[in-house]
Amino acid sequence: MVALADHPDGTLVTVWVVPGAKQTEIVGTYGNVVKVRVTVPPEGGKANAAVERLLSDVCGGDARLVRGATSRRKTLLVRGVASSHVEAALLG
Repeated sequence: MVALADHPDGTLVTVWVVPGAKQTEIVGTYGNVVKVRVTVPPEGGKANAAVERLLSDVCGGDARLVRGATSRRKTLLVRGVASSHVEAALLG
């Protein structure tokens, strides 16, 4: 089971981020988290912003980082989107 949790404002998603990749994409799962690759380096919050944009685009909600700003393991809140929709959008 992927680390998704209902939240009063939407859905919490735990991701594992690989910065500096060849393309920005959702790879699948890595243990119980969603593995995400982004092309930008982890400097000045660029990778965090890229992950927020990717999840916002894929899930159809406003994704914001809530935990793990300096870690590869991050938790984001996708506002206004149910966990069932987030799971389907991220993992097909």
